[in-house]
Amino acid sequence: MKKFLTLAVLVAALAPAAASADPGHSHGEATAFGEPGDPKKPSRTVDVVMKETDDGKMLFAPVSIAARRGEQIRFVLKNEGQLDHEFMLAMRSQNDRHAIAMRKNPDMEHDEPNGRRVAPGKSDEITWKFSKSGEFNFACLIPGHREAGMDGTVAVK
Repeated sequence: MKKFLTLAVLVAALAPAAASADPGHSHGEATAFGEPGDPKKPSRTVDVVMKETDDGKMLFAPVSIAARRGEQIRFVLKNEGQLDHEFMLAMRSQNDRHAIAMRKNPDMEHDEPNGRRVAPGKSDEITWKFSKSGEFNFACLIPGHREAGMDGTVAVK
């Protein structure tokens, strides 16, 4: 019983650290790809359309975005398709890991400032400050969507 209690205390103590160990999920803190912006002070708005095409492709428009280091962008996410889509902004390696998790749990709910799931015909938004230079990824990680073309980049100089 003592070993079980010790293990339970250890798990409880480490759980918050483990939950925040994934840098692809930003809950208000700075990450390798920037930090949540202030929605009251966007410096630029970028409309991002998410949809499917008649030939079975899925896409973002635009598929590439250029930003300046320190710039804050308000992404307005418009789902013009017939299916749910998501916009997850992260390092490519983080989105790769997240995509694997999504295959195991395709209905995963998200509550991160760097990602939103948007229902057909709906809109949502993310405000993000690109505090670091580099090439970052945005993707729809619903299984099959990224593979069908929903994969883009933000190049920050």
